[in-house]
Amino acid sequence: MIPLVKRKNINYLAHLLLSGNNPKIKVGNFIGDFIKGKQYETLDPMIGKGVLLHREIDFYTDNHAIVALSKDRLREKYRHYSGVIVDMFYDHYLAKNFELYSSTHLTDFAQMSYQIVESYWDVIPPRGQKMLPYMIRGNWLVNYGKREGIHRALQGLSRRTKFDSKLEYAIQDLQEFDSEFESEFMSFFKEIEVHISKFREDLINSSQ
Repeated sequence: MIPLVKRKNINYLAHLLLSGNNPKIKVGNFIGDFIKGKQYETLDPMIGKGVLLHREIDFYTDNHAIVALSKDRLREKYRHYSGVIVDMFYDHYLAKNFELYSSTHLTDFAQMSYQIVESYWDVIPPRGQKMLPYMIRGNWLVNYGKREGIHRALQGLSRRTKFDSKLEYAIQDLQEFDSEFESEFMSFFKEIEVHISKFREDLINSSQ
């Protein structure tokens, strides 16, 4: 069974898209949740910068007022799991509207991303190596664009949580508040694109 990733954010599609076109940045961003503290300093410098980019995306997302609105809608029912659910919902809307954010078709982007990450297999920490085959086999990046894909993902997460998270029922909230969540995602993603584009450019050009 694929292990439950112990983290707040699982919005893989957003992380990969916001990485830009540098393969090493994309790999570092992808493995960011598996790299603790200053371990990134032992990696290839550009992969290490990808880890720092991942952390900035998480920090910006976690502290954004629009994201807080989405979480608040879920908090009473799902408590600390509300952030996990919002991340998945936002990846759903990104996949659903991918043509608005990339000139590459989602299917092609997903396959390209899988291939890039797989090509750096030896860099991926063990937990990431356990997860990646499940991601590719289930084509998560594409299937998150479908409600049934999100539902399956929520059911899988629910089975792997230590407590009764009720994550499998969150698909009902997606259906009930679809327009609200999508509107919030659209507004938020415009802002994070601008912020992360500048941050990424400065990071790549820095000597650190």
